[in-house]
Amino acid sequence: MSSSTQHQTKNIVRPKDWIQGLRENWKSDIISGFVIFLIALPLCIGIAIASGAPPMAGILSGIVGGMIVSLISGSYVTINGPAAGLIVIVLGSIEALGKGDMAAGFKYTLAATVIAGLFQIGLSFLRAGTLANLFPSAVIHGMLAAIGVIIFIKQFSVALGAAVVSKSIPGLISEMPSNILNLNPEVALIGILSIIIVFGLPALPWAVTKKIPAPLLVVTIAMIFAWFFGFAQEHQYEFFGKQYSVGPKSLVNIPSGFIEGLTAPDFGIIGTFDFWKQVFAITLVASLESQLTVTAIDKLDPYRRQSNLNLELFAKGVGNSILGMIGGLPIIAEVVRSSANINNGAKTRWSNFFHGFFLFSFILLIPGVVRMIPLAALAAILIVTGYRLSIPELKKTWKVGIDQVLIFFITIIFTVSVDLLVGIGVGVLAKIAFHFVNVLLPKNITINDFFTARYSLETKGDKTKVSVEGLAVFFNFLSLRTALYNLEKKKEVEIDISGLLFLDHTVMENLLSFCERYQEDGGKAKIVGMEASKPLWHHPAAGRKKVS
Repeated sequence: MSSSTQHQTKNIVRPKDWIQGLRENWKSDIISGFVIFLIALPLCIGIAIASGAPPMAGILSGIVGGMIVSLISGSYVTINGPAAGLIVIVLGSIEALGKGDMAAGFKYTLAATVIAGLFQIGLSFLRAGTLANLFPSAVIHGMLAAIGVIIFIKQFSVALGAAVVSKSIPGLISEMPSNILNLNPEVALIGILSIIIVFGLPALPWAVTKKIPAPLLVVTIAMIFAWFFGFAQEHQYEFFGKQYSVGPKSLVNIPSGFIEGLTAPDFGIIGTFDFWKQVFAITLVASLESQLTVTAIDKLDPYRRQSNLNLELFAKGVGNSILGMIGGLPIIAEVVRSSANINNGAKTRWSNFFHGFFLFSFILLIPGVVRMIPLAALAAILIVTGYRLSIPELKKTWKVGIDQVLIFFITIIFTVSVDLLVGIGVGVLAKIAFHFVNVLLPKNITINDFFTARYSLETKGDKTKVSVEGLAVFFNFLSLRTALYNLEKKKEVEIDISGLLFLDHTVMENLLSFCERYQEDGGKAKIVGMEASKPLWHHPAAGRKKVS
């Protein structure tokens, strides 16, 4: 059974890279870079504020991610910058390290970001860039969905202009009815209208509306309302006999000059456990999410280019170390902006560079415009982002099997109720426990089989047969994956899984991905022996178990 339809790539003329690529594609890349700048500006600011950081921190991340990281990265059309997926990590770090002092917590988090970046550089030299592909997908989907839930809950009161008392997620959930009853009408009007626009604009049937960046339209309309309501001046107004106040506190606040927006890190608590816990969290989540995004964007690239994941990890490490030193948020390759980059005709890495250049030019020349953006509009954009992180992740997981859904919800519950690292850890343990129940108890499998995949390679002429036996799960697949990707290109490969007692979803997904990539490079690849096992679900990438 072939994993996929073979892609015909020999007729594709791929754009040149570096300076030649700039000369060849500067027009299309400048246009796409400008569109992405329009999308990125409100997102960079909103993500920074939601992370408990100064708004300038998000803008700095977009600038460095575009103008520096793009030039040394291993990818072609991904967009680097702050992402919603890191909000929970950064906010948690600032709160934990600052112990009530958000300004001090931010400086300590910058120090943690510097070291996390150095760790990413070190991991790139250890060639760990591909390890994200071996991480259980149900856990990753659960992690992203949990982050989406947390973003939604935390931004709910901001979009309505309501005050909150609790800082815990359960407490914020319990306060939601009170937030609705005690909303600020003018602020809530901006927030609710912004949500409607972000959700509704892509659904409109006219082609022209699909070309308008929803975040840009939201911010523009919100600024008009903020001007009409007089948010620039602190004042009170009456609505149905009740007094409400609005003013500059409802708008974005950034320093008057670019240099004033820079912040130095504080390494004063580098010897504490809490500090290193945050370093580990930033390194893990930033690396996982970024590498998975790059892999996903490669599949959308019309020129079918494959990114160098180790070089990509190195570039993100360099960028995060720089950002930690100057006061920026950690960055990843961001999926929504990267997808929009491709859809807007980007050809090379220069579109990423230009998006950063336009961010830099904007904040340098007309920073006053940023100070007119209502916080409620940014909260609305993030609420929709949180929703889109949660629901699609559940849909993806549901397609693969009930067992994956169980791990998905375990990860969410522990992430939301405890913290993200605990959620990831418990999710991975749940995945391992599932394998033990499925394989170790009913079958005569040894512990060694869990950590070492058994396989053999037999080559005859241009054909290589890879026979896999025993157990193939996410934590023993690395050696087999390395062997597959080291096979000579443009030959014929047959992967025989008839000898496997159990194959999990993560490995099956990787095998299908290998076959697809091998065929894109001009070879032939297929998986055989499936009749000896039964799928655990009806999805092509579902795990498989030996037929008794």
